[in-house]
Amino acid sequence: MSLNNNRLPPTRRKSRRSGPDLTVKTQPAQRRATETFERILDVGARVLADVGIDRFSTNLVCERAGISPPALYRYFPNKYALLCELGRRLMERQNEVIPNWITREVLMGSRAELERALQGLLLDTYRVTRDTTAGVWITRALRALPVLASVRLESHAQVAQAQTALMQSAYPGADVEELRLVSRVTVELIYAMTELLFDESPLSAEAVSGFVAAMVASYRARLRPSRARVLGKRAPSGKPTTASPRRGP
Repeated sequence: MSLNNNRLPPTRRKSRRSGPDLTVKTQPAQRRATETFERILDVGARVLADVGIDRFSTNLVCERAGISPPALYRYFPNKYALLCELGRRLMERQNEVIPNWITREVLMGSRAELERALQGLLLDTYRVTRDTTAGVWITRALRALPVLASVRLESHAQVAQAQTALMQSAYPGADVEELRLVSRVTVELIYAMTELLFDESPLSAEAVSGFVAAMVASYRARLRPSRARVLGKRAPSGKPTTASPRRGP
């Protein structure tokens, strides 16, 4: 990967806004450096799981990792850069499960198939977060700390963009702007549901995911045809016709 700052992934670029630097300062190349880098992240996650966001500090990470502060600062300039990298990695794990459930074939299938796939995706996202060390605290940090908002929002935007393209291939006549809106809102619903399940522990993951999946799947019947398609479709008299909304099975 190029080290040109303009070509680095968004979460690794230095923020243009005032605030803590989130840039990973040095990418480890040698084995020993890589081991140190990964140890810092591993211990950092464990510390976060133990003490939460408010008490999390680089000094505590150094103490438990058995390294000096300069050794940590060689890679992470502050605790927010460390949290940023933990957040980026968690969201990558969450996003990796999406293609296992949402495909063009599923989108073109029955509503029941789509609902089952959406519920599977919701449950997998919840499980990945639950099974990641400090996953719940990383999720909360991405929501609670404004300096980390870009990590969450940029990841969600990338997922929504990919899902919009997939939906366009499955529903070629649908309005593109509406597909973008559906994709973006669906992404937010998935992560909001995940946070809800951690914040309200008595809630059933199966019940909540089933409700959200049914709600999202039901919208397919409301997708509007694209404006270009409507204007291009003419009645025998030469007057434009209004296409009917797409109806689900």
